[in-house]
Amino acid sequence: MPQSDNIFDSVAEYWTRHNVTLHKRFSSRQESVEYFHWRCDQYPGYIDLMPVKGLDGIDILDYGCGPGDDIVGFLEYSKPRRLVGADVSSASLGEAQARAQLHGGAAEFVQLNPTSTRLPFPDQSFDYIHSCGVVHHVPDLVAILKEFRRILRPWGRSRIMVYNYDSIWMHLYVAYRLRYKEAAIPANLPIRQAFTRSTDGPECPIANCYRPDEFIEQAGLAGFQTKFLGAACSLFEMQNVQALRLEACTDQRLEREHREFLVSLTFNEYGRPVFSGEVAGIDGVFDLIPR
Repeated sequence: MPQSDNIFDSVAEYWTRHNVTLHKRFSSRQESVEYFHWRCDQYPGYIDLMPVKGLDGIDILDYGCGPGDDIVGFLEYSKPRRLVGADVSSASLGEAQARAQLHGGAAEFVQLNPTSTRLPFPDQSFDYIHSCGVVHHVPDLVAILKEFRRILRPWGRSRIMVYNYDSIWMHLYVAYRLRYKEAAIPANLPIRQAFTRSTDGPECPIANCYRPDEFIEQAGLAGFQTKFLGAACSLFEMQNVQALRLEACTDQRLEREHREFLVSLTFNEYGRPVFSGEVAGIDGVFDLIPR
């Protein structure tokens, strides 16, 4: 759905003030690498779904690179022919560039125009587009994915992480803990709006979440054949999950949708919650191939 320039501007302004490292500065390559691995470990299984290793000899775009955490991963564990980080935030791009210099790798950084969905790259510029936790913050998902389709080469692919509706975060943390146990979010707020307030700060302008079939449908409209690869739980999500879900399911205020989700959960050999055969984590990952 088309949005006003004010929405675009507010998204850019918000992500200039906030980023995933909290504007942390790194003094050495070792410190930067250690932070990269610490952050990956906060989401067990994430790095297998969103790899940065072994992507050699190709042109890579990290869309919404922020302060450069995955840029570090590509520089350390791959040998791309070209590596580009793009973001709407000049502050984050400056931090990413400074961090990349610690790793001695060649990376380019491009600031995106927050009022345009058009990406500043020619047709068929990249072999691989990596986007972690970004496109669920854009005003027009299909428009951005169409741009991914335009700038990907015919044999290219994109790996995208978006917030997963079918998650412990949605059905336990938001639906129960924040709304009923802590009363931090009004209980009468529609659940997707409540979710928006829960992830990246209550003032974050846009934070959507998708069931796998919803995202696959949107990507199809943009010209992609799309596969849901699975999800990763955050360690925060998994804190006290067993006890809290039993408490939630006995509370009559919790709506049936969320109760039935929680009752149906199983747990795999790693102790991660599973729903309908998939890990019920907040980080849902998709593989997109141009049709």
